[in-house]
Amino acid sequence: MEPFEIAKVIEIASIGEGTRVCLDLIDELDPLEGVLIGNTGNGYLVALSENRSTETYPPRPFRVNAGAYHHYISLGEDKTQYLAEIKPGMQVPLWNRTKTRLLSVGRVKLERRPFIRIVCQVKDTNKQISVTVQEADSVHLLAGDQTAKPAIELVVGDELLCYPDQPGRHLGEKIEEEITEL
Repeated sequence: MEPFEIAKVIEIASIGEGTRVCLDLIDELDPLEGVLIGNTGNGYLVALSENRSTETYPPRPFRVNAGAYHHYISLGEDKTQYLAEIKPGMQVPLWNRTKTRLLSVGRVKLERRPFIRIVCQVKDTNKQISVTVQEADSVHLLAGDQTAKPAIELVVGDELLCYPDQPGRHLGEKIEEEITEL
C-alpha cells in the first residue's frame, strides 16, 4: 500500500441517527490498530479499536466501531466491501501505522446511533475524504501525529492520517471509470 498522508478536517456536522456497525474481532487489538473506512472511494481514515476507557464506555479491546452501515472498508489490494456486507468469519485487515494483519470477525453488531460526518482535505491537494461515525466518546480516529483522537473532540483544522484512493469499484474490485462521489 502507498504511504498514509495527512488530511486536515474542513467540516464536521451532526447528521442524525442511522445504523452503525461494530466489528468484534477474535483477538485483542492494539490501541492504535484499526480499519480503513470511508464514505467514498476517494480514500479512508483509520477507525481505531475501542481499546481505551472513556467517561461512558469501558474498554472493548476486540472491537472497532467502524461507523455507518454504508461505509466502505478497505480490504487492501484495491478491494473494498460495504460494512453492510461484512459477516462473522470473514477476515479484515487491521492497520497499525505501516503494518497490517488479517483477523477474523467474530461478530457484527448493528445498532441505531447518532452520527457525525467528518470531511477532510488531503494536504496539498483538492481531494476530500469523508467518514460518517457514531457521535460517541468511544470512537477514535488516527490523528496526524499517530495518536488516538476522539471523533467528538475533532475541530476544523485538526489533522488525521488518511489513505487516499481513487473511486471506481464494481462489487468491491477496482475498475477504471469516470465517477464522482461526494
